[in-house]
Amino acid sequence: MENSVNNNLTVQTILRWVVGLVVMAAVGAVLWYFRQTVVYILVSALLAIIGRPFVSLLCKIRVKQFSLPRWLAAAVTLVLLWVAIGGLLSLIVPLVAGKIYELSSLDLRSALEGVEEPLSRLQTYISTIFVLPETHFSLSEVIVSTLRQFLNYDTVNAVVSSIINTGMSAVIVVFSVSFITFFFLKEDGLFSNMVSAIFPDKYSENVHRAIDKVSLLLSRYFTGLLTESLIIALIIAVVLLLFGMQWENACFIAVIMGMLNVIPYAGPAVGVLVSIFIGVVSPIEGCTIAYTLAVILSTICVVKGIDDFVLQPTIYSSKVSAHPLEIFIVILMAGSVGGIVGLLVAVPSYTVLRVFAKEFFSEVSLVRKLTKEI
Repeated sequence: MENSVNNNLTVQTILRWVVGLVVMAAVGAVLWYFRQTVVYILVSALLAIIGRPFVSLLCKIRVKQFSLPRWLAAAVTLVLLWVAIGGLLSLIVPLVAGKIYELSSLDLRSALEGVEEPLSRLQTYISTIFVLPETHFSLSEVIVSTLRQFLNYDTVNAVVSSIINTGMSAVIVVFSVSFITFFFLKEDGLFSNMVSAIFPDKYSENVHRAIDKVSLLLSRYFTGLLTESLIIALIIAVVLLLFGMQWENACFIAVIMGMLNVIPYAGPAVGVLVSIFIGVVSPIEGCTIAYTLAVILSTICVVKGIDDFVLQPTIYSSKVSAHPLEIFIVILMAGSVGGIVGLLVAVPSYTVLRVFAKEFFSEVSLVRKLTKEI
């Protein structure tokens, strides 16, 4: 009799898992088909998470018997969010655009004269190893021709045209995201209700609890990530300015390193290459290229050391309640599957999966071990 009951329970469990996977696959297919709208909703939910504390603060302010209605507090918060985003872009975009235009009109051959000797030595070394005729291969020519493909007026014009087209599309995106964000801010719990509508009623409490936990963890994560990028950019800019680098170049390197730092591992590597190029074409006034590169690389190495051993463990592990090795493995897997986008969404996506796994699959031993800190 016991064996029969166990067999029935096993069959029921298997069927439940199969049905659950089929439903999840169907929901995933629908979400993927409407992925653009889903992205709007997720971005709006993220903005709502950031702005919700400010809405609550505005609603608590009282002047005699008057207090702000929640719809007005939501509108004010939404405007302040876009002002903050616009202010940040107004500082970054002109700086980056100006540097791109400056580099597009740069005489690359003259700029690389300072590193002609090391390039010549490297070319000789490469020719020796691969037995290449010197007349058929010139490393400096390869570098110049490659850079000219990216730094010319045609490329800049193409980039500007692309930016304009993107800007036109961005108007629709901004309007859609603003509209959705306003209602997420105005009606607390609206996003939770939308998600819980996908699940059966008996799981409603679990869904609401999971979303509240996800909101808390992600708000801590993104706040920490923004703080990390600002600290890195500020330190790099100050140090390079102290060593005599021009304001535009120091700020450009700092902004690039700060922005790309949000992409784990790959971002800083690209930032270092860009910084080296800036150091070669725009060395510190009165100093050699070698000295400029030494200053840039030393500064970045020290700052990245602080970031890797102090800032990142605090943000990537403590903020999302996960082990640093666990986060490292997740980032590697996400990068191999989704490339740069995978690296960007690895930690937030893993956080969401862990929280929902704890709510719905807490009986699984592996889930219990991975979510015991949540």
